[in-house]
Amino acid sequence: MQTTEFAKIWSRMAKDYKVHMEQQLAPSLTEAQLTVLEVLNEYGRMKPSQLIPYLATTPAAVTMLLDRMERNRLVTRFRDVKDRRIVWIVISDQGREEAERGLQIRDDFLGSALNRISQHNQNLLVYLLGKITTKTKTSASASEAKGVKEQIERAE
Repeated sequence: MQTTEFAKIWSRMAKDYKVHMEQQLAPSLTEAQLTVLEVLNEYGRMKPSQLIPYLATTPAAVTMLLDRMERNRLVTRFRDVKDRRIVWIVISDQGREEAERGLQIRDDFLGSALNRISQHNQNLLVYLLGKITTKTKTSASASEAKGVKEQIERAE
């Protein structure tokens, strides 16, 4: 088995990615904020609780993250017209610009890493990484995303 070597490579790759993203996104964006912006770009408006599966964190941490993002004009929060208990989050124009910048930074970094191998090997790598992710997690993530999308559509 190659577990030790895989763990070393995975750890080094994750560290390089994290350091690069932190340096390049700063000072106006964090990785967690980029995730929120990316999800909001895809789904439009969301409730704070719907972001939890994407961030793997607590409701309190999501609230603090959204507070910071609202202060920096990346998102806007507003109360639902029919049910004032519901708070919606939408991406702002500035948030869209920052999301575009952040996604370009991510794509450039990952693209430079992937370009070291052939297109065939890139496809194979993505396929193999997909095979080693746990199916229950993948299914849960897909069903969570589908559930979130359905909740948003019902609310509109």
